[in-house]
Amino acid sequence: KTYKMGEVHEGSAEMDWMELEKERGISITAAATFCSWKGFQINIIDTPGHVDFTAEVERSLRVLDGAIGIFCAVSGVESQSETVWRQGQKYDLPCLCFINKMDKIGADFEMAVQSIQDKLLANAVPVQIPIGEASEYCGLIDLIEMRAFYFEQEETAAKCIEKDIPADMLAEAEQAQHDMIEAAAEFDDDLMDDYIHDNPIDMDTVVAAIRKGTLTNKINPVFCGAALKNIGARRLLDGVIAYLPSPKDRPPITGYGANDKEIEIVCDPDKPFVAVAFKITSDKHGDLYFLRIYQGTLKKGSRVLNATRGFKENITRIFEMHAASRDLREIARAGDIVAVVGLKDTL
Repeated sequence: KTYKMGEVHEGSAEMDWMELEKERGISITAAATFCSWKGFQINIIDTPGHVDFTAEVERSLRVLDGAIGIFCAVSGVESQSETVWRQGQKYDLPCLCFINKMDKIGADFEMAVQSIQDKLLANAVPVQIPIGEASEYCGLIDLIEMRAFYFEQEETAAKCIEKDIPADMLAEAEQAQHDMIEAAAEFDDDLMDDYIHDNPIDMDTVVAAIRKGTLTNKINPVFCGAALKNIGARRLLDGVIAYLPSPKDRPPITGYGANDKEIEIVCDPDKPFVAVAFKITSDKHGDLYFLRIYQGTLKKGSRVLNATRGFKENITRIFEMHAASRDLREIARAGDIVAVVGLKDTL
């Protein structure tokens, strides 16, 4: 567990563990971690944003099921954001958008959303709107629940207080909710019928429609917050669970077995083991190979087939990673992202 908020520019961010990252105040390498949220385990790969480390991003996006694009509320979409977005589109990744730094001078939520729509040609649909901007930023309005959430800064996080929507923002919130429902109705016939005929709208149906649109990469829900002050982060995790796919939601992958025979790979721990090694780092105990397990189960001490080389290799240890720290595991299953020791010829 981590009890202190870090800052990239100060070199104290938990995921920026390399000495060079701490000295320069930038992310250089992709770092893996995970968190538990409301009964779900979320595997996370934090990727660099700088243009010089695009290869790190490419390797990570290949093995992910969904992504969160983080944009600055002051500058909107920047050039490297466009590059990373195109990489995600290449792998058909469902993506949420998070407008960060809403507390900075010059923050403009509408401008940032518009820049996503214009520069990335994305169907960016806000599911939240901010309460105030820059120095006046203090919370957000959830357009699904139509409730206001205010945040009071505390030592380790931010206390969330739920209230009614402020009277001076009610009309804006209702219009934003109307636009959200209109966008969601494109993905559900019953919702479209209710919307056209001004029938009461079931918000659970709206959430399901937004999820359907997100999974097909035709809609990008937009969230907002100020990550350094821990404002909006927990609501974003709620969005990850509500809208992004689990490994079982992704379509089957086609692999190739003996004699180049096509094999359908599905997220099932009881089927033969299939994984992709997407990153290698040097370690005091030997090279550390990061694996995304697509199918089957991996146990410590297993012998696995290296499909590229055509021979078997040993997996001596399995680690669950949290940036630079790690925990030993006896077993890993389909959907997990782990690091292993023992491979010699996997590239």
